[in-house]
Amino acid sequence: MERPSTESLIDEFIVHLRVERNLSPRTIAAYTSDLAGFSDWAAREGVHPLDADHRRLRRYLAELDRARYARRTVARRLASVRAFYRYLVRRGYLAGSPAAVLSTPKIPKRLPDVAPEPFLDELLSLPDTSTPQGLRDRAILELLYASGVRVSELTGLDLGDVDTASGTVRVMGKGSRERIVPIHRLAVSRVVEYMRQGRPSLDKGAGETALFLNRLGTRLSPSGVRRMLDRHLSSIAQTRHLTPHDLRHSFATHLLEGGADLRTVQELLGHVALATTQIYTHVSTRHLREVHRGAHPRA
Repeated sequence: MERPSTESLIDEFIVHLRVERNLSPRTIAAYTSDLAGFSDWAAREGVHPLDADHRRLRRYLAELDRARYARRTVARRLASVRAFYRYLVRRGYLAGSPAAVLSTPKIPKRLPDVAPEPFLDELLSLPDTSTPQGLRDRAILELLYASGVRVSELTGLDLGDVDTASGTVRVMGKGSRERIVPIHRLAVSRVVEYMRQGRPSLDKGAGETALFLNRLGTRLSPSGVRRMLDRHLSSIAQTRHLTPHDLRHSFATHLLEGGADLRTVQELLGHVALATTQIYTHVSTRHLREVHRGAHPRA
């Protein structure tokens, strides 16, 4: 029997990610892009993935290094190739993975960017609440910082996902894992104001169930939220770069600095592994060191 082509093996793997693992479209797009590059390399080298050994795969990494790809990019591409080969082993195409013995490039640890509270106070007051879009923007920014949800989780919210009476939001996270996130009273009031005064003006009567709407009356996209945040940031004289994910980082760090325990923050963020949440302890420790240096008379 003729063995499958490189392209068909990759297509089969991508379908597995989409259907069986239920990964997000953004994650699937990253895998697709990474493996397209790997497929191009395999074609140039005249090697089929099922024939590649660890020495040949090292040549692939060496080519990326010669092309001056960043270490983080090389590490991500290697992770995609490793996942691809693990799939091939599980499906019986190979007895073992040639990528398993490859070393990941060392990447310097990058701490999350955390916005100071005064800066966030200024940012959250920027939207012009005399307009429907302004009411929406204020509710979005307040909700991102109040809940720590990912931007894709926020734009995936439907009207029925917000319980204003209990002050909670039902969030569908990665891998279709559902969690209930509490939000404070101010965030609830901002969302209620938007739902009562802003959303009806954006709704075009098409039966859209999304909580946050764009000017066309359809669901606001993650890229739309990023553009909105950039627009408001540009109005601050001494601006700093900030993304929706940085608001998530700020949420987690400020909770820990306020005395929250790591397990609680893990649950709120929707992290499967506690190790993922532990990076925020480094941020908090850095903050404590800075306070100590500035406050201790002998520091």
